[in-house]
Amino acid sequence: MTSTTSADGILGRRGLRTGVEWSTSATARARAMQLVTEHRAQQREIVRNPHLSTEWARAAVRAPQLLAAVQEAIGPDIAVENTFLVVKWPHRAFEIPWHQDGIDARVELDPDHSVSAWLALSDATVSNGCLHAVVGSQHFGYLPFSSEAEHGAERGRADQATGFTADATTALPLPAGSALLMDSRLLHRSGTNAGDGARVGLNVRYVAPGGIRRRDPQSPSPDPVSGTGW
Repeated sequence: MTSTTSADGILGRRGLRTGVEWSTSATARARAMQLVTEHRAQQREIVRNPHLSTEWARAAVRAPQLLAAVQEAIGPDIAVENTFLVVKWPHRAFEIPWHQDGIDARVELDPDHSVSAWLALSDATVSNGCLHAVVGSQHFGYLPFSSEAEHGAERGRADQATGFTADATTALPLPAGSALLMDSRLLHRSGTNAGDGARVGLNVRYVAPGGIRRRDPQSPSPDPVSGTGW
């Protein structure tokens, strides 16, 4: 791998924070059930930027305890750069490769002024495809990436980080209603859902002013959720 830097980053040595609540478990599970019903016919797996079009997601990214944890990490002025709703249907192949949330073909985020959040709407377990991370991998900085192999799925081809070996990984199961914060450079992945029900989660990229180093000019502008620095 590339050499490490001396700084741990905004979330400390591990590059992540667990135990953040964004909803009650009952409310989160009820929303997951609604979304599963809504998308079951088409077996839709990814919905891009639901915070711009649905009230539940707009409220979720502004949940008080979640927002407080984000503000503790990157300051009082917060905007949402991007969201993805991800539904993993049971026993349907859906591997998300190793990647870093803060960099892709259209954007690069400043890791000192951004943080990624993963919100569990349903329980995320090892069997149904919870996240796995290389704890502390933010020390490697942003890595080269390329598109994963063509798999024919409607969701398209995800970016995957290259040039590293995941020698030790940590599973990160989460109960419904809880969230995980990650350094924008933290390497993470998830596997296929081998459980009996759909696994539903919302990924959020938060930024502070100056947190976007590079972006596609065709992308939506960041959506402010707190502060006056916008």
